[in-house]
Amino acid sequence: MSPGASQKMLVKCETKSNRVKGVSFHPKLSWVLASLHNGTIQLWDYRFGTLIEKFEGEHEGGPVRGVSFHNSQPLFCSGGDDYKIKIWNYKQKRAIFTLQGHLDYIRTVQFHHESPWVLSSSDDQTVRIWNWQNRGCIAVLTGHNHYVMCAQFHPSEDLVCSASLDQTVRVWDISGLKERNSRSSPPGQEGSGDLFGTYDAVVKYVLEGHDRGVNWASFHPTLPLIVSGADDRLIKLWRMNETKAWEVDTLKGHFSNVSSVCFHPKKDLIISNSEDRTIRVWDTTKRTQIHTFRRETDRFWVIATHPTSQLTAVGHDGGMVVFKLDRERPLASVEHTRMNLFHVRGPERNLIVEALDKTGSGQTANLCTLRRPLNAMQAGMKTLEVNQYSPSESSAVLIHYAIESGSYDLCIGNSPPLSGYASAVCFVQRNRFAALQHSGSIGIYNFQNELTKKFDSPLAGVGIENLFPGGNNRIILKCRRENTPEDRIALYDIVSRKVINEVTLLGGTRYVVWSPNFQYCAIFSKHNLVLVDRNFEVMHTLHEQIRIKSGAWDAQNNVFVYATLSHVKYCLLNGDSGIIHSLAQTIYIQAVWKQHLYYIDREKQEVHKQRLNCTEYLFKLALHEKKFDDVKMWIKNGRLGGNVVIGYLKRKGYPEVALHFVEDQQTRFNLSLEYGHIAEAMKAAQELNDPGVWTRLGTEASRQGSAETLEMAFQKTKNLDALSFHYMLTGNRLKLARMLSIAEKRQDPMRRFNNALMLGSVEDRIKVLAETGQVPLAYLTAKAHGLSELSEALEGNVDKEKIDRFLEARGSGRLLLPPVPIVPRGDVNWPHLQTSDAIFEHTRMDNVPDHVPQQYIEPDQAMPDGFHDTLDGAEFQDEDINAGDGWEEIDDIVIEPIPENAVSKEAKKPALAPGETQQQKALKQRKLCVDLVIAGAFDDALDYLRRRIGLINAKPLLPYFQNQYLASQCSVPGLPNTPSQLHLLMQDGAPRVLYSAQALQDMKREGHKQVQGGKFDEALQIFQKLLHCLVLAAARDDDEEKELLALVGVATSYTLVLMMQLAKKDASDAARGIELVNLMTVVAGLEPAHQFLFLRQAMTTTFKAENFIDSAHFASKILQKNVNASAGGYVEKTVQQARGVLRNAEEKGTNALSCGFDVTRVEPTSAKICAASLTLIPDGEQFERCSYCQAIYKRVHMRKACSVCGIGEVGKQVMGMEFRKKF
Repeated sequence: MSPGASQKMLVKCETKSNRVKGVSFHPKLSWVLASLHNGTIQLWDYRFGTLIEKFEGEHEGGPVRGVSFHNSQPLFCSGGDDYKIKIWNYKQKRAIFTLQGHLDYIRTVQFHHESPWVLSSSDDQTVRIWNWQNRGCIAVLTGHNHYVMCAQFHPSEDLVCSASLDQTVRVWDISGLKERNSRSSPPGQEGSGDLFGTYDAVVKYVLEGHDRGVNWASFHPTLPLIVSGADDRLIKLWRMNETKAWEVDTLKGHFSNVSSVCFHPKKDLIISNSEDRTIRVWDTTKRTQIHTFRRETDRFWVIATHPTSQLTAVGHDGGMVVFKLDRERPLASVEHTRMNLFHVRGPERNLIVEALDKTGSGQTANLCTLRRPLNAMQAGMKTLEVNQYSPSESSAVLIHYAIESGSYDLCIGNSPPLSGYASAVCFVQRNRFAALQHSGSIGIYNFQNELTKKFDSPLAGVGIENLFPGGNNRIILKCRRENTPEDRIALYDIVSRKVINEVTLLGGTRYVVWSPNFQYCAIFSKHNLVLVDRNFEVMHTLHEQIRIKSGAWDAQNNVFVYATLSHVKYCLLNGDSGIIHSLAQTIYIQAVWKQHLYYIDREKQEVHKQRLNCTEYLFKLALHEKKFDDVKMWIKNGRLGGNVVIGYLKRKGYPEVALHFVEDQQTRFNLSLEYGHIAEAMKAAQELNDPGVWTRLGTEASRQGSAETLEMAFQKTKNLDALSFHYMLTGNRLKLARMLSIAEKRQDPMRRFNNALMLGSVEDRIKVLAETGQVPLAYLTAKAHGLSELSEALEGNVDKEKIDRFLEARGSGRLLLPPVPIVPRGDVNWPHLQTSDAIFEHTRMDNVPDHVPQQYIEPDQAMPDGFHDTLDGAEFQDEDINAGDGWEEIDDIVIEPIPENAVSKEAKKPALAPGETQQQKALKQRKLCVDLVIAGAFDDALDYLRRRIGLINAKPLLPYFQNQYLASQCSVPGLPNTPSQLHLLMQDGAPRVLYSAQALQDMKREGHKQVQGGKFDEALQIFQKLLHCLVLAAARDDDEEKELLALVGVATSYTLVLMMQLAKKDASDAARGIELVNLMTVVAGLEPAHQFLFLRQAMTTTFKAENFIDSAHFASKILQKNVNASAGGYVEKTVQQARGVLRNAEEKGTNALSCGFDVTRVEPTSAKICAASLTLIPDGEQFERCSYCQAIYKRVHMRKACSVCGIGEVGKQVMGMEFRKKF
């Protein structure tokens, strides 16, 4: 762009405040300090745009002009117009001490990057260096004769530069000061001259050239350059060496005083700001202005760059702006069919393709080199898209550039790119792409970059801003609605020329991400996310407070995984979302595949692979899809928990499932009552045994009609009145009679009378009335009910005539009997519908009678734990499985009982038995060798290996058993005076496996490295260790199991060939040496580069021994191999040698020594080498194999320990190693 043009600023954070006079980036955290003209210091988090803290009240003289973070300590310093330097501790949120000595305003302050120094410049015409640890001034740099506006330390050398209104820039040598302070001078002598008048800090250069006062000077971070800006509106570039400094060039363009200027830390740029309300960017190499940022109302005063990132902060009249000069988003796209990642890497702008399953291996391919950027600031590239519609052909890639009003490159395989001009591009078919032309029409091009079809904008009267892929023969059109912040997003079919559907999105559409099968699409802006199906029907919308940076679909589960500035999150199609993990740095997600996250980091632009903890969203997905077997698995193995998951289950209508996550009994009780789960509430109440808990349980049991639970609650709370009433309602006369007996024993006449009344026992009522002194009432009751014997016994104590007159006046009466209960006693509980909890129950009721008599329990006694929930389950009957006549032999198998190991064996449980340990639970779901070792059952693990791999020597495995056991345990301190608790370290629902597939692959690569380097002893130890560690491996899936089985074969092959390599050194004669080098060339399973090395060794050895037939054979093999430079830097030399050997050997054609076999007739696929004698086994001769590593032996070595792995037995028949439980 032209120097005077205005460029839109890529703002990271913008603040509104009083005038900002000083800014400073934290070297590690995403913080920036801003010192204001009103004396306040603000601490901002620029990633989120939030104010963290304000520091005010310490500087009393007005503006704070300088501020600086310490590189490693939680400190920053500030200098203001009160002539004081304050040292602050931002953790304590206060100033901890003050440095005084300046006599006028302080302009800038800065911490030294290594020494405990603070540098300050002041209007008192001095620069001072302070030791902030002993709080003293150690040097005063005098020489300027006007205000010193700026002073800075050199990033790596012992230099200081200062800029002054005396129109000079001075460079000071402080090496003497550093040397003196390293000798720990006594207090009061720092910074003083010695006996000969030499001072610690001296002027090295005085740079003169500005016509007015210099406001700023800054060192280049790596080169011997200085840049300065002054009131003469000029920027000058200076170069220095050991003896002098001189002016290199002058940059002109500002229209007012240049306030601040600095070098960009990563690019060849100079950034300056001025009171002319502009920020200008200059090319250091070309010394020309390339960009201008302008604000119409604010003058700029200070500028600072981040030491490690590409951020720049500027302070102006109305606040502060943190921005970057160019986008840092990596250009990358994943081809989902073959899982290849295409991305642009390095300053060379190479288009790289990398297989995701080999991420980190360094195996990449360079397709082509793209256009160079126009200048040092702008890369120019905007988007990169790979064609998803051509899985079987060469991959096609479209790169769109934001230069020349929009242009593109079409790259197909290794062919040169084809270029064109368009505002936007995207693929639409296997061999077609769409381009939004500058006129607003849409063109369809073939892969020869020829226009095949063209049509006008399908949205009449609306300008199209961008195109995105929409599936086969479809495109997505982005249009901005007038006078609204919404984007209009339309799905357009280019065949039918119709708009299929539309959605709106706030904040400006940035990216569109399709699932690999093109069934679902995620469209997101800065803060909003919309999930739609293939026809643009909205599935869910989501708003994020933190900016969304990238995302990708989990191809196997249709879950969208996306990254914000601070977290990796997920979103299901039903709208459920959550956090997977937090982020320290911004990442750009490229793919989610096989529970791994593939992303590119911002700093180094490298591809990374990370195991993704997707337990939570897989659990939610299984619950949403009603895959209850998966739900049970994740509940059991996924280590889910917490109030978030409980709340989720409650919202989704599965409160019973939430009980599986709660261990606190009070919480379980409350949750059970809230959703009416009486059985679970009963269990919790029995554990708590609190009267208030039983009262609440009784209330809920009464509401649900659970008579048995209500009875127990009344018994536990000793609510005898309510219990008697309950027995009356349910018609349980036997228990009501016992309640009467209890009241009599407790000498409670009121309850005796009530129980007798409800029971209908007139005799007991008369007895109670008589005993309590109510004899007339007792006589009256007996007389009224015709109980003559009792009435005659009471006649002597009452006025018989008066009572008889009363009865005659009342007339005839009827016997008062208790009511008859409606609900029969045999079925007192109300029936309930089956709840979702039945899905997750595993217990079954076996051989339970239809009716269990209920034993009455006295209310004064404790209720035993007699409630055990059971679930009826179907049993297999004999007639369900019928074996045909062809299966007679299976009936003859006699299976002996296998004794259970010590870990899984369950003893007879007492009335109160401890729960299962983590080890026991883990062994129930998987019982591999590693699981037994983790559980501490080493003997059982060895027995397992004897059955599986024929273990004959366990000694080599002991250190690995110990390492695995220790790596899977953690000790959690308990309460004082209580022992610590041992817990398993879990990973993805299973105990942590130390020797994972990734760790074993790393071990294999280390062995390859040692072989490549010729360190055969170390390589042999590594591969034998690999064989030993493999017995403790566990696979997550079928692919990983195949990978582990392949590792056994690889380790065996390398161990065998390395044994022969070491035996060659100790060979008794030359013929034996020739035999061994010949055998090494026929070992299968080696890497091509290593096969090349062994062939070269064999060719050289046999040629020197004058075995020309053999050497010619090896030379031919070398010339037939297609090897690359990874085999060594001598490949070309070896090929030349092979040609020479072949010519010489063909002329002579003899072998001087016999090695016992003809190597020219032996193929690696059929060669059988005895691992004990290291000799070739002739064809037709019988042989045996190691029970573990499958190494081959002659039959004479039967029943001996394998010399390759050291743990297997030769010739023993076993089941084979198992890395994964399949059933």
